[in-house]
Amino acid sequence: MTTLDERFLALPPHDPTDPAEGLYSFERTASICAEVGPEQRSAFADLGFLAVADVYDADAIASVLDGLAAVARAPDEHTHLELEAWAEAGESGEAVLDRARKLFRFVHADERLHQAAHDPAILGIVADLLGSEPKLFQDMALLKPPGGGREKPWHQDKAYFHISVDEPVVGVWIALDDATCANGCMHVLPGSHLGGPVQHVHDRDWQICDSWLEPGLDTAVPLPAGSALFFDGFLHHGTPANRTRTRRRAVQFHYARADVVETESAEHERIYGSGSSKGVC
Repeated sequence: MTTLDERFLALPPHDPTDPAEGLYSFERTASICAEVGPEQRSAFADLGFLAVADVYDADAIASVLDGLAAVARAPDEHTHLELEAWAEAGESGEAVLDRARKLFRFVHADERLHQAAHDPAILGIVADLLGSEPKLFQDMALLKPPGGGREKPWHQDKAYFHISVDEPVVGVWIALDDATCANGCMHVLPGSHLGGPVQHVHDRDWQICDSWLEPGLDTAVPLPAGSALFFDGFLHHGTPANRTRTRRRAVQFHYARADVVETESAEHERIYGSGSSKGVC
């Protein structure tokens, strides 16, 4: 089995043949606010995102990480664990998190994770941004292991959901480690949510066409551990690969209104596409 140290030695600081090379700019970084008031809510409406400091303290971060490790040790039939392509199966608990890309559908399985997703401070901010009491409908951990956490291409989260385009969705991405420009912090295209839905294709992932992106227009959102990015479901965003020796772990929750309206598969495909890039990109 390849060890993490061997991977550090094998990987260059960047790969010029990487298809994502040049798709992320590091010239602009977002500011982080300490509290959310009318000015911040107005900025969210205009920009489609809001970075907020200290949503989780050190104890809460440790609790979430312990909960994720416990679920990874004994996942049930509802929980899905996706390993990185280079990883080998057989490890469990916290060890497997260093080889995993994604763990999702876990709040039902561990009370610590349920509490993390229903933290009153988070729900209060989401309620303000939604204009309604929020309902959690998706939970996942997004894990970029040291030296080999892959890119998540540019996309809109609502392209993953069968939810009416008229229904607001707020995502909350919470850093469990310091998310830096080097290890794969979030990148966003400010104001892109105002354009509504765009077609997606299956390329490196379910994503917006690379050819539609204008390099240099995005904003990086580095976050200290415990800080959170609140963002609109239509916001264009992505994360470059982690080629550092540091972990970049995060949990992400999505909330909608309690009476959210769902759409049929045919309507979703009409809006976001069938996945083929032919005639689209």
